[in-house]
Amino acid sequence: MEFEKNDITLKNGIQIDERLKHIAFIMDGNGRWAKRKGLPRELGHRQGAAAFSNIAKYCEKIGIKYVTVYAFSTENWKRPKKEIDAILKLLDNYLDQRYNDRVSVRFIGDVSVFDDRLKNKISAVEKETSGRELVLNIALNYGSRAELVNVCNRLLKEGKNEICESDISSRLYTGDCPDPDLIVRTGGDIRLSNFMLWQAAYSELYFTDTLWPDMTSEEVDKAIADFYSRKRRFGGLDKQVSENP
Repeated sequence: MEFEKNDITLKNGIQIDERLKHIAFIMDGNGRWAKRKGLPRELGHRQGAAAFSNIAKYCEKIGIKYVTVYAFSTENWKRPKKEIDAILKLLDNYLDQRYNDRVSVRFIGDVSVFDDRLKNKISAVEKETSGRELVLNIALNYGSRAELVNVCNRLLKEGKNEICESDISSRLYTGDCPDPDLIVRTGGDIRLSNFMLWQAAYSELYFTDTLWPDMTSEEVDKAIADFYSRKRRFGGLDKQVSENP
């Protein structure tokens, strides 16, 4: 998918260019945000959903072509049923909204575990928004290890005896998207937590203590500024990278 050159300059003076096509967010800290305020964890997720909406709109505004968010992991089923039900209710509400005409909404992960009603709504949203200019991937019941197991099983069913990197990359849930250039994790923890492990091989990682419900456009700008302050060598030397961007 080809896009026009981005001419947008952020408030901090950074100009988005083709070096930054894809930002992924690990949206961490909803429960702790609620706890610090003496509120139920479910209200933290509600505030986190509002932050997600704001950040997704901001990334669209500044021309980020691909955005991926870690909404619900394969490990999150270990949480209390009340909390899971609240998260799925927020998802249900999200599926009922009107979508930005520029954004294709995709759900990555194993959605087969959900009931038919929810699966049908997910499918309808993906169909309704398909083929648009920008891409929003929502990782739902997602785990990177499970994703790689799924890829391996697909390759076995296809009769592959030998595989190469491109075989795996093309069969990931994000197979038609570039790998994330920048992965942002909120909430203070410094790990990927089973998120896009294959795709993150050369991603720049940015960690902030800001809890996800407090995430703002200014915080996104800080992460982007940090990204542009780094030299991405991809295993080579500076001269080689400049000659082969």
